[in-house]
Amino acid sequence: MFPLRLPPIRQRPLRRIALAGLLPLAAGFAAQAQSSAQDVARAFSQQVSPVLAPPVEEQERYGELAQDALRAAGITPLGPQFVLVVDRDTKIQAALLYWLSRPPVFLGAAPVSTGRVGQFDHFETPIGVFAHTLDNPDYRAEGTRNANGILGYGVKGMRVYDFGWQTAHKGWGDRAPATMRLQMHATDPYRLEQRLGTAQSKGCIRIPATLNRLIDRLGLLDADYELAAALVGTPWVLLRDRTPMPGAGRYLIIVDTARAARPSWAAGAQPDKGKP
Repeated sequence: MFPLRLPPIRQRPLRRIALAGLLPLAAGFAAQAQSSAQDVARAFSQQVSPVLAPPVEEQERYGELAQDALRAAGITPLGPQFVLVVDRDTKIQAALLYWLSRPPVFLGAAPVSTGRVGQFDHFETPIGVFAHTLDNPDYRAEGTRNANGILGYGVKGMRVYDFGWQTAHKGWGDRAPATMRLQMHATDPYRLEQRLGTAQSKGCIRIPATLNRLIDRLGLLDADYELAAALVGTPWVLLRDRTPMPGAGRYLIIVDTARAARPSWAAGAQPDKGKP
């Protein structure tokens, strides 16, 4: 008895049909995400203070630096997403928000403070690509003052973005590599926020409270947190009234452009006295 031979199943047409069905979905998401990027740029200009206005050539430069850093780290993003680029150069001290498409789209910039070298227990903020994941859970400021009367993380409720233990050079003594906790957070709105734009921190990244709120409310770096919210349960740190944008990212990219002089655009306007 001869074995029964069935004709091979022709999967290619089925695959074409499946792909054809997915293409409108992908196109729809791309259009929605592009629109959300425009919404974020508008919100940045309206809600973040103080802001910086780097010229177009600088916007393009930092977009290219972001792409170069991801490639150097062996990271290929699955699609366009939001990323935050920080230049730790003491003559820049800026955070630049991008929609990482091709080419990257600049959405806004604000002054920051990174590690101040030359003082004990202060680290040089490390450079590289740092993923924002649930491995190092975020938390929120309690609004308490330290021994010096400083609201180190800002007012109560400000989000503290935790990027885990990282290797960084000590800013004192032999300047040897050591470990520090890399975080990004707001700062004292009454005594320290007016110093943004200069290196002041112990190694973390201090950002304006308004930028903290924008990133937090729109979930711009919350790709992993929103995935957990959809599949497991909402992490407590996420705002109940948040409005997450399509294309949430997960990367903080820190660079150092090593300028010879401070460009005019990096001298950010100071916030009003007492404004958080």
